[in-house]
Amino acid sequence: MSRLLNEDLRKALPKLREQAEVKDPIVYAAFVFAASGWVWFVTEGERRSDDDFIFFGYVIGFESEWGYFALSELEEVNVRGLRVERDLTFEPKLFSKCCL
Repeated sequence: MSRLLNEDLRKALPKLREQAEVKDPIVYAAFVFAASGWVWFVTEGERRSDDDFIFFGYVIGFESEWGYFALSELEEVNVRGLRVERDLTFEPKLFSKCCL
């Protein structure tokens, strides 16, 4: 099991595009990379055929934008031992309550 994606989160996440028409979607998790200040707010996700897991959500990084990102990409980040972590204190909430 992934250190970022446990079974509870996997089951709770809507499939990709299920919240596509929702103006204020629910954010289910937040991943952070303390070394850069990047944050990934997860609204949807599903397993791909190649056994990776794809998320959709709002990313605050070089730019702030909606997009897709892979679990494998997040897990590969390792800068001098610093890795992307899941914010274990994050509770699901409307996007407008956590990102604006």
